[in-house]
Amino acid sequence: MGIIEIVSSMPNPLELEYSQLNTRFDPEQGISWVRMNPQAIPCFNQELLSELRQYHQSIEDCKGKIWAAGNLHPIRYTVLASEIPGVFNLGGQLALFRELIRSGNRKSLMHYATMCIDAMASRIRHCDLPLTTISLVQGDALGGGFEAALTSDIIIAERSSKMGFPEILFNLFPGMGAYSLLARKIGSAQAEKMILNGNIYSAKSLHELGVVDVLVEDGEGESAVYDYVRRKARYANGYLAVQRARQRFNPVTYQELMDITTIWVDAALQLGEKDLKVMDRFVRSQQKLFGHNDNNQGQPSNPILQELEGPRMYWGGPERRKVPRVHHA
Repeated sequence: MGIIEIVSSMPNPLELEYSQLNTRFDPEQGISWVRMNPQAIPCFNQELLSELRQYHQSIEDCKGKIWAAGNLHPIRYTVLASEIPGVFNLGGQLALFRELIRSGNRKSLMHYATMCIDAMASRIRHCDLPLTTISLVQGDALGGGFEAALTSDIIIAERSSKMGFPEILFNLFPGMGAYSLLARKIGSAQAEKMILNGNIYSAKSLHELGVVDVLVEDGEGESAVYDYVRRKARYANGYLAVQRARQRFNPVTYQELMDITTIWVDAALQLGEKDLKVMDRFVRSQQKLFGHNDNNQGQPSNPILQELEGPRMYWGGPERRKVPRVHHA
């Protein structure tokens, strides 16, 4: 009884209260689901970042064991997904970026960037546990949203999803893990091309490039997660061993992530007014789409992305600069 009492007192990720995350646990398959449900614009606001860090830390604290229905169950998988129809995540909080950049507030910009790294650093190293991470992308993942998807071992994407890094349109780059994670998956040359061309890629195209691991039809994403888990079960030991070998051979360290995000902060503070006006248009488009102001309060009034003319609407519509286009092949 003593052991049971100690174990049952461990932090349980399902018992924590979140305002912008929804969690559930499937004890039979050992899957911990975490779905992002940010308030207002579906981007990485500071509350969402804080809760993601808390969620991953709680998995570490409980040593990958969840007490459910009177029994102790191991966490074998953690799946990152979204509650917002048609949107995985739109990335960084642009309204905050422009304010901090215009005011030259390096300390606060660095604080936000560090929160982004801290929210996902534990996930990148699997919470120091023998578990597999999966991103289920059932909508558009742009900028930091695409970076978040890349933090997982496996990306499962529904066919209508689109992903890309449009940051170059306002003369910046994605600095919270994009280069480190994408280069390890498809090589530095292809990663730089994707970062610098500003294109928005279809899930099919990313599957062909090797970025998306499993491509499924719309509405089949969650079933695809369970199919993947069932297929892997027979060879789980081998899969985990290869995963550990890959992590040992080419680890993504916290220091590397922080060094690159520091470069991002310094570059952001060099943006001129012309660049910030492009960012202004991106902010206005997001606010118009989701019906919100800079305070980022309330709930999305119309998040269904099928009503958009195209993915460029997220980022302010056509500019004199190159506009991101959907890349299909």
